[in-house]
Amino acid sequence: MEEIAICVGMSKRTVYARYADKAALFSAAVRRAIERYTVPAEALEAVATDNLEETLTAIARIRIVNISAPVAIKLQRVLSAQSYRFPELFSAAFEEGAGPTVRFLNQLFLRHSARGEIVVTEPQRTSLAFLSLVVGAPARFIIAGMTIDQSEIESHIRFALGLFLNGLRRRC
Repeated sequence: MEEIAICVGMSKRTVYARYADKAALFSAAVRRAIERYTVPAEALEAVATDNLEETLTAIARIRIVNISAPVAIKLQRVLSAQSYRFPELFSAAFEEGAGPTVRFLNQLFLRHSARGEIVVTEPQRTSLAFLSLVVGAPARFIIAGMTIDQSEIESHIRFALGLFLNGLRRRC
């Protein structure tokens, strides 16, 4: 706590006046990182087109760039290491961090399903499957500290997105 107080230019007493204990300070720091990690809905809406594949490709790129940011990598590592002690932070990271993307995808899939382009009966599961399949693998490697070549990321997005969309298309 003394080191933190020095870094922020406060006395330990002032830090403890704001945060009841180390757990409260840790929670506040993680919540701040979650806010910085979250992709706002406006950024997703800005890449939306009438073409589902183009839109999903753009969203995958946004999410992968987002997860590659130093704050996001640190956040994911901290959450992995501390989720057993602070399960509410893990839940908050999902709800607040991925939530806007999941909600956007839910609506996107419902719109394209209503047009008859794809079949989606469970938009929430569909959105989570998209994020897991298309974004999840590169994210795991990046969080583990591995460097992934941009061409490999693009190849993965194309392959995984093709697999995903083929699973949603109507069968005649």
